[in-house]
Amino acid sequence: MTREIVLDTETTGMDPEDGHRIIEIGCVELINHLPTGKVWHHYINPEREVDAGAVAVHGIKTEFLKDKPVFGELVGSFLDFVGDAKLVIHNAAFDIKFLNSELKGYGFPPFKLADAIDTVLMARKKFPGSPANLDALCRRFGVDLSGRDLHGALLDAQLLATVYLELIGGRQHGLGLASQSTGAQKDSMNLNAAPKERIYREPRSFPLSAQEEEDHQKMVAGLKNPIWSNA
Repeated sequence: MTREIVLDTETTGMDPEDGHRIIEIGCVELINHLPTGKVWHHYINPEREVDAGAVAVHGIKTEFLKDKPVFGELVGSFLDFVGDAKLVIHNAAFDIKFLNSELKGYGFPPFKLADAIDTVLMARKKFPGSPANLDALCRRFGVDLSGRDLHGALLDAQLLATVYLELIGGRQHGLGLASQSTGAQKDSMNLNAAPKERIYREPRSFPLSAQEEEDHQKMVAGLKNPIWSNA
């Protein structure tokens, strides 16, 4: 069983080194790459103002966050939900940097960026030269974006869970169907394969014997109300 957590954050700004904080975390649990329905989602009081540029992206204002718990009140629940699962993140370096800044402030060990699955890197490798942002990937894979006017950690994590499944091969991932193809099947799918020479064989006839013809006529005569009699 493979357990993964698709994670997204929203923040007060672009860099924790400038004092910016996390204001929302959304997590979606996957088992064997498929959502289980279990999520972890909280808004967080950053104890500072949210930059106007950030509000334009996610729409979360400082006033909305003032009565929300601070990160220290949620960190235990958050780490329990993540457990030892691998994190799946779009642009993992950004979210991991913010998470580690918050964890450090409360004395918890950091996440290792190398252990995270970065879907931006996956998309750039799979579709070189094409846009790798979440909106573009949703459009590429036909994922419904009608409810996404602004960014939101839980919604984006849910969308990313679907995109991630497509990036690793869609719902046939892991079935090993390709490895079961015969050589003939593989050749038939190779449009550039050279045509194979076919050996000509004279057509053969298989005439009925007199006994076979007689047996056939008896069988036909014994049929009740055959369909051709109603034509």
